[in-house]
Order: sequence, then C-alpha cells, then structure tokens
Amino acid sequence: MNTLYPLKFKPIFKEKIWGGQKIKTSVGLDFSPSPNCGEAWVLSGVPGSASIVSNGFLKGNDLNEVLEIYMDELVGEKVFEQNQDQFPILIKIIDSNDWLSIQVHPDDELAHQRGLPNGKSEMWYVMEAEPGARMITGFNRKTDRETYLGLLEKKRLKEILNYEDVAAGDVFNIPAGRVHAMGPGILIAEIQQTSDTTYRIYDWDRTDAQGNSRELHTAEALDAIDFGFHESYRTRYKAEPNSTSFIIHTPRFNTNIISFEQPLLKAYGLLDSFVIHLCIEGAYRMEYDGGALPVKKGEAVLIPAVIDDIRIIPEGATRVLEVFIL
Repeated sequence: MNTLYPLKFKPIFKEKIWGGQKIKTSVGLDFSPSPNCGEAWVLSGVPGSASIVSNGFLKGNDLNEVLEIYMDELVGEKVFEQNQDQFPILIKIIDSNDWLSIQVHPDDELAHQRGLPNGKSEMWYVMEAEPGARMITGFNRKTDRETYLGLLEKKRLKEILNYEDVAAGDVFNIPAGRVHAMGPGILIAEIQQTSDTTYRIYDWDRTDAQGNSRELHTAEALDAIDFGFHESYRTRYKAEPNSTSFIIHTPRFNTNIISFEQPLLKAYGLLDSFVIHLCIEGAYRMEYDGGALPVKKGEAVLIPAVIDDIRIIPEGATRVLEVFIL
C-alpha cells in the first residue's frame, strides 16, 4: 500500500436562493456555470456529496473510498473506533447574499431517535462582513415552547431572537439546538459535524422563481430547540502572531487559528487524529516527509493521522484554521 500524504480536494458547489458571488470574487473558487453559490463544500464525507481527491496517486478517489482503504491511518485509532466508515467533519465556505432561513439542528440523541447517523453542531469563523452585517444566534431572553409557537404563528418570532453585529475575525459556536440564521453580506468558514440535517423554522415568506415557498419543519424543530438564554453568544479568542492560538474545543471538533508570516513547524504525532487545514487568508507551502504542497485561500488540506510533522512556509501574512478531534 502506498504511503499516505496531505490530501487536497475539488470543491463541491451548492447553488442557493440566498447565495452570492463572493466564493468566486473573494475566495477565488470558480463555481461556473451556476449563477450564484451559497456554499462551497471544500471537505465532505456526506454520502452523495463526498469530496474528490485532486492531488497525488489517490487523485480521483472520493474521501469515503480513501477512508475505507486506510481507516485509522487516515483518521487515527480513536476517531476510527468512534466513527468507523463516516468521516466526522464537514468544512464549508458560505456566502450569504440574503438572510438564510431561521433554522436549528438536532443533537446526536435526537438524531439517533429519528434514524439519523448523528446530529449537527457547528462553528462559524467570519472571513468577511459588509458594514452593518448581522446574524441571529440564540434567544435574547429565556423562553418556552408555548411562547415560541405563539410568536412563530403570528410571524413575530424575531422579537425573541438574539441579533449580533459581525465583523471579519468573529467566531460563533452554534451547538446543536441553538436557533440561528446568517444575514446578508457575510462570508464565513463553517466547521461542523458531518450532517446535512437542517430544520427550517422560518424563511422570511420568500418564494423561488416559480413562486414556491421552501418547506418548513415546525414540528421536527420543536424537540430540537434549546430555549435557554446565554449572556454571550460570541466566542472570544486572541490570534497571536507566528503561533497557533486556541479558538474552540467541543466534544465533536477542536479548532485553532494559525497566524503566521514566517515558517512554522507543526508536530502532530501525539494527536491520534487527522488534522484539517483551511486557508482563510494568504497562501503557503506545506512541506512533509516525501513532498511539498502549495495551499491557497479557500483550500482545505486533510493531513492523515500517520503524518507526524509538517512545515508551513507562508507567502506573506497568512491565516489557517486548524481542525482536529481529541
């Protein structure tokens, strides 16, 4: 069997009613011939939308095929024991040219009750935000099912939703159960559990070109929603120069940010996990035992668990989200 190496993938583009042009104009990923792109899935193991390897001898194979062959060598022993043939992380770049629907995702327990493989917790890193851009995350007060349903029926749900002003570099943790929606003028990197399950609560009464409304999932969402209130919904962190800085730890994934203008050595030998690099600013060269790989903004690289050390050499100021499982 040939030796594993850092893997790059072809992006999968998803046209959306609320999608825009930034994935092409700001990130440099060409989604032609689609008129817009709401989501670029840059690393996915979702059945039917699995990423295709674009480099090396595994070029042309999809991620799930590689996982089936290499198993724990790709993802790590503990991760493979827990997830078997499902790659556990999905990485997207999302461009919201209009409000996304107000939505919620189930947690693992509810997902299993409904015959789904797992729930969906996620985090958002804001790559760009136009002046005045806002998003919804959680409630602005503690509420309950009856209050929620009453306001939803009267189309007054926004009265109890928490709105946040956003700027580039902001981070929001969106655990399963938290009601959320992204507003117009925002480009984000999304790290999430491998799941495509979304319960749409409200879609701003809009219709598509044929005059059709999108399906709502009022009943399915009700048991998924966390009606609690939190004093702060924003994740605080500090990106130190030329180092790796902690952003978030969850049971489903961990995310750091690497901000660097000079070469750095990354030692991953003790992790027992794959590592994903998502370049969110700049470009760099990744050197590893046996080769080197150029990486630019918008590209995700999957570093197999069997690779202990890499060296990253930037082309000017560069930022990378570093994702793994503990």
